Amino acid sequence: MTLPVAMGWRHLLFANWPIAPAVVDDRLPDGLEPDTYDGRAWLSIVPFRNVAVRPRGAPARLGFGLPELNLRTYVRRNGESGVYFFSLDADGVLGVLAARLTHRLPYYNARIEMRLGSRHVSFASERRHPGAAPARFACRYEPVGESFAPNPGSLAAFLTERYRYYTTGRRGELRSADLVHERWSLRPATVALERNALFEANGFDAPATSPVCYYSPGVDVVSSRNRPR
Repeated sequence: MTLPVAMGWRHLLFANWPIAPAVVDDRLPDGLEPDTYDGRAWLSIVPFRNVAVRPRGAPARLGFGLPELNLRTYVRRNGESGVYFFSLDADGVLGVLAARLTHRLPYYNARIEMRLGSRHVSFASERRHPGAAPARFACRYEPVGESFAPNPGSLAAFLTERYRYYTTGRRGELRSADLVHERWSLRPATVALERNALFEANGFDAPATSPVCYYSPGVDVVSSRNRPR
């Protein structure tokens, strides 16, 4: 039995690459299909800090925090949109174990350093999970331009305004949870990629193009129970 979880996502980078839908489709569980924008599927790397993670209803001061890094794509099931995670790296053994056991999410333990500068964020991750494919990632990102709320139907909305995630259980069954939070406030962002082995670690070719990037200061989130679909 999973519990609803409250948390805060802070200082996020959405780094997004277009990819052929068939490449994504080959990696999705039964019941999900790639969601596309202008005929293209997308893979996104999202580094951020997760703060005040706790059961819903518990005081924020009792929660814990940890930096995270995920590789995700965008999917549909029976006309409903969501995200599907290929991997989530986090710096915190207990948090990783809890997420794997209770929410069936593909978390991996990693050593992560996230430093906030006056205008930029430096982020570096090295996976240290026993038996997992090695994955190193390092970048420096910075918001530029004015903040905006993504317009419905825009690429920015397609890549960020998602309120359900899907995963698979121990027997391969499809599971999902719903997410509740305010609309994203975004800014265009620049990113300097120093290392990016997340694609290869998850069976994808390294990206050959520059990503479309957005930054957000973050949102407070409540996740429902993770349940079979």
